[in-house]
Amino acid sequence: MLDFTSDQLHRRNFLSVGSLALGGLSLPDILRAEKVIKQAGGLTRDKTVIFLFMHGGPSQFETFDPKMDAPSGIRSATGEIPTRLPGITFGSTFKKLAKINDKFSIIRSFTTGSSAHDAKPIVDKVNSSGANLGSHYARIAGTSNPETGMPRNVILYPKAVDSGAMPAFMGLGKFNATGSLGSSFEPFAPSGEGRLKQDMQLTVDPGRLDDRRHLLKYIDRWRASVDEKGASGSFGHFQSQAFDTLSGGIGDAFDITNESPQTIESYDTSRLMDVRRISKRWNNHQRYRDHVNSLGKLLLLARRLAERGAGFITVTTNFVWDMHADKNNATMTEGMDYVGIPFDHAVSAFIEDIEARGLRDKILLVCCGEMGRTPKISSKGGRDHWGGSAPLMLYGGGLKMGHVIGASTKDGGQPADNPVTIPNLYATIMESILDTTAVRSMTGVPESVNRVLGSAPPIRELM
Repeated sequence: MLDFTSDQLHRRNFLSVGSLALGGLSLPDILRAEKVIKQAGGLTRDKTVIFLFMHGGPSQFETFDPKMDAPSGIRSATGEIPTRLPGITFGSTFKKLAKINDKFSIIRSFTTGSSAHDAKPIVDKVNSSGANLGSHYARIAGTSNPETGMPRNVILYPKAVDSGAMPAFMGLGKFNATGSLGSSFEPFAPSGEGRLKQDMQLTVDPGRLDDRRHLLKYIDRWRASVDEKGASGSFGHFQSQAFDTLSGGIGDAFDITNESPQTIESYDTSRLMDVRRISKRWNNHQRYRDHVNSLGKLLLLARRLAERGAGFITVTTNFVWDMHADKNNATMTEGMDYVGIPFDHAVSAFIEDIEARGLRDKILLVCCGEMGRTPKISSKGGRDHWGGSAPLMLYGGGLKMGHVIGASTKDGGQPADNPVTIPNLYATIMESILDTTAVRSMTGVPESVNRVLGSAPPIRELM
């Protein structure tokens, strides 16, 4: 019999835990198992990944690879701006990032291999077996942090910080998909937009959390909602996770108003422009509004959750980087005002905050989308889908910063050298937050998880 309560830890127990933790233990057992594993050296590193997904497909030209030597129609429509690194320029929208680009690294030879709108690379049908990358992490690390009760795998949509935002856009890729891993590993969505919608909402009055009877009534309503939806087999996990989240002393982590007014203001992207001036010519004007209003606060919330033990946090706004200049989407120049300016501000504020808090090596920020954009600007002033080349930015996590890795061809359409693929990115991320050598020595690890961990080498220039 495996004794989780004993202070004596033997290798046989550790190996048993390694097998059982992946084989269907109940949540209390898994939490006890996680404690044992941590005492033995642990499988997780004391780090967090924040994956800022740029849904819609950001242009490589107007972000990190302007190609101003290329002919008109190829080079950046927004021009370029010099950065702190000699000879390196960004699209001119990224004024704040250009001043601190010695603190992060960019990949100019990243390719997603497909021009389809979907949720890759955060959820990739092939490389992550159709499961959110954070779900693979949670399959190894456990669904909740045993010390704080914080969910390990979290996803933040605009409604998490802006009740007036549109619902999460999943028409072109479900960010909360878990593939064959099972619904227990679905990302925790504090906005209430998970698979069990009402069940995940943090709507309990924080001032009444000590009232156990009120909390139990809430749980009872939750149970009725789950039963009505027929979510068999999932309730116990989500009930325990939400109860731990609400009653375990971390409910305040989800409330950014607990930050100082100065910190909130430093992140706030809603003050950058009057969203009423976003042209209603574009059908996606409401999505642009949500992006402007929510992005900075989402990153602030992500930082708060990372400090309290979340291990993988997906952040996404509502499909705004798709700049075709058609009836739905703005031109490159107008679109970068709506989308790029808030991104520049929010990510810069996040980096400066993390630096000031001494968390650079503890938090890895990844920024990319599902594809890039065509080398040629259309006659309408937009760029179309392109899978050959895409922007990728990484900050922190103990990786090497201040590098520009790889190069694209003269027209910016393909890697010219050192191609970096989604599997390379996955390996880099997982190596940062897991002891992948220890994981590979375990029995019972699903093949899909092993594929995420090691189907390609990490990006060697960052390691």
